[in-house]
This record gives sequence, structure tokens and C-alpha cells, in this order.
Amino acid sequence: MTGRVAVLTLNRPAKRNAITPEMATALRAHATALDADPQVRAVVLTGAGDRAFCAGSDVGELDRYATPWDFRNRDDYGDTIRALRTPVIAAVNGFAFGGGLELALACDIRLAASTATFAAPEIKLGWIGGSGQSALLAHSIGPGNAATMLLTGDPIDAARALAWGLVTEVTEPASLLPVALALAERIAARAPIAAQTAKANLRAAYSMPLEQAIRYERDLQTVCLSTADATEGRAAFAQRREPRFTGE
Repeated sequence: MTGRVAVLTLNRPAKRNAITPEMATALRAHATALDADPQVRAVVLTGAGDRAFCAGSDVGELDRYATPWDFRNRDDYGDTIRALRTPVIAAVNGFAFGGGLELALACDIRLAASTATFAAPEIKLGWIGGSGQSALLAHSIGPGNAATMLLTGDPIDAARALAWGLVTEVTEPASLLPVALALAERIAARAPIAAQTAKANLRAAYSMPLEQAIRYERDLQTVCLSTADATEGRAAFAQRREPRFTGE
């Protein structure tokens, strides 16, 4: 952890950071602890090494589940990241395949190294993704581009991911983590209640009709205006200084 920014690193580089059940459980524990820590105002999620962000679930581990229903009720790592109230940036440093793509989609912002590639290859093995892959892809890159990825299983490179809107920035590999950390620090400098509210509001906007979404936004705005941080923000504006947000 650096200041108000925490880095979560998937650390299994020899296996392209493919996730085992034990890793999924550990990820949930770490994410829950970070979300409960008022000092943490932004999170960067990345993978160890220079080859992979995450290759998804370790396929060799899937037979450990006694039944498909047991697999259905496992600790789902995509659910874990989506459940975070704290803003999360994905620093995609290599392969983001299958569940790795779902992990990236679960983050609020995605940055990629120029060497990164993205794929939904499950169809090549006889199944489909199960952690919001279709819905989140369609929201991010549109239904036609999502269909291309989901129905072929073929990878796209970082340049195409940027053109399609899957990522917001592509950097040289050595610059990826510093750029992600700098962005996270900018977010962490904002009022934390407002940042978490903005994230919640954006998520809600995807699933609500327009008029309902606008009303919800106004309700959340009212909540933010009642905070000490909002009072501090107005005072700082009037005094032409930087605000000192405390998360209250």
C-alpha cells in the first residue's frame, strides 16, 4: 500500500496468474479488508510478472468441484471485485483471458500495457463465461464487438481494446503501473464518500430507466451535500485553497 492507494497483485506468474479456489478465497479476504479500511481510497489490481494479468480460472482445478452446482456457488473473484465500494483500476499487464477478462471488466477503469491481449475463450472449451462477461462486455464495447469476442473466443490486442473502449489508455509496459498509481492517487485525493457514491451511481445508471436514474442521482447528490467533506469543499473553493477531505 502506498499512501491512500492499495495494490492487489495476483501472484502466480508461472501459471499466467490463473486463479485457484484458494486464490479466490484469499482475494475476497484481502478485498474485504481493503474496503473496510478508511485509509484506502483507491485500489489498483494487476498481475505479477510481465506475461499475464490473469488467465482466468485454472482449468486444471475445475475438476475439484464435486458438481457444477458446487462450482456455481464458489467464491467468484469477479463478484469480489464488483462488490468493492472503493474505486478500482485494472492495470492489465498481459493476458486477460476468460475470468481474467471478467476481473478487468469488474474494475471501474481499465488501463493496459501495449503488450496486453483480451479474450473470452471459453467457447473454445465448450462453455461460456459466468461472471457478467456478456453484459459487461456489451456495456463496454457494444453488442456487435462483444458478440465477436464471445462467439469466436479469439483475442484482441491492446490497440483494438482501446479503439473499442474496453480500456481507456494504453501505455508502454514499464509505464503501466506508475500511470495506474498516478491515476489512483488523483482519485484518492477526492472526497471518498463522493467517490464511492459516484461509483454506486454509475453502476445503478446501467440498470435503471433514465428518469429513475436521474432521481436516484439527485438523492445521492443530497447525501453527499450533507457530508463534512462537502462543507470543506465549499470552504476551500471560497478560500481558493486545496480541500482537506476526511471522509466524513
